[in-house]
Amino acid sequence: MKVLVAGGAGYLGSVLIPRLLERGYKVDVVDLFWFGNHLPRQVGTLNKDIFHLTVEDLEPYDQVVFMAGLSNDPMAEYSPAKNFVFNAAAPAYLAYIAKIAGVKRYVYASSCSVYGYTENELFDETRPVSSSYPYGISKLQGEQAVMQLSDDNFSVISLRKGTISGYSPRMRLDLIVNTMFKSAIKDRVITVNNPSIWRPLLSIQDAATAYIRSIEANQKISGIFNIASGNYTVGEVADLVKNAIAEYMNLQVSLNIKHIQDFRNYKVSTEKAANVLSFHPTNDVKSIVFDLVSNLKKFEDFDSPNYSNIQIFKKMENGLQVHDMQPGLKHAAAEAVSV
Repeated sequence: MKVLVAGGAGYLGSVLIPRLLERGYKVDVVDLFWFGNHLPRQVGTLNKDIFHLTVEDLEPYDQVVFMAGLSNDPMAEYSPAKNFVFNAAAPAYLAYIAKIAGVKRYVYASSCSVYGYTENELFDETRPVSSSYPYGISKLQGEQAVMQLSDDNFSVISLRKGTISGYSPRMRLDLIVNTMFKSAIKDRVITVNNPSIWRPLLSIQDAATAYIRSIEANQKISGIFNIASGNYTVGEVADLVKNAIAEYMNLQVSLNIKHIQDFRNYKVSTEKAANVLSFHPTNDVKSIVFDLVSNLKKFEDFDSPNYSNIQIFKKMENGLQVHDMQPGLKHAAAEAVSV
């Protein structure tokens, strides 16, 4: 099977694609390489903007996975216009030409952010969505666009993922567990803005497994699926990270608990993904921290802008070249332009 992954050189793609190669798939990537290229060298690249891809470009592929776009609320709120183009229009266009090209399945990277604010209810995929922020709105628009293309010959799977954390060769430290880990190691303190807020968290290894289960699902399966390793309050996450750091590194970390209002609060059911995709997460917060500790020697300076999507995005917006902000960029095609 031949798979094209849009945005595959990012945080999650850098973990998923080696696992796809291990399973015998031929994988190509279309990506801007804003964050470098940490992929195995046998991965092919398409040096085209997603909007410049043609039906002919996609004809060789059995499946297309969309992981591109702006990845979180800070990036979306920094540039709402690009957010709606990259997160709503781009996946819609790619799915449209993929279907014409005869691609059999399209997997879309959606987000639990579409749920917005809920009052301590466990939401499944049938519940209404209510996000009022650019990121959540755009992810829902992309999801709605690609799902309406599904039919008997074109399977579409949308994965509403929780907040991912864990180690990746293209590392990020702007995600909840990763951020707490950084703060604990660097400052010996974890700051919690609101301990009562619920979040579905997702180990990066479980996230990669969800995509594998989607790619390998029966061809007749289409649908929307919540994907998470578990639901936690932010206060509980801080306790779990603090205790894991003490156990694995013998470091004592303090907590700084605040009570700042947050308009994002949701927890989700993953029963549908278990029953239909056979997705069964095997990780939790403690195992995520163990993953980070095990790879600690691979980190650069914790304050490196390479670990923060919004910092790199701002530099891109200000006209700095990728090579200027990432001196160690490896074999990235300068003309490779995608979202």
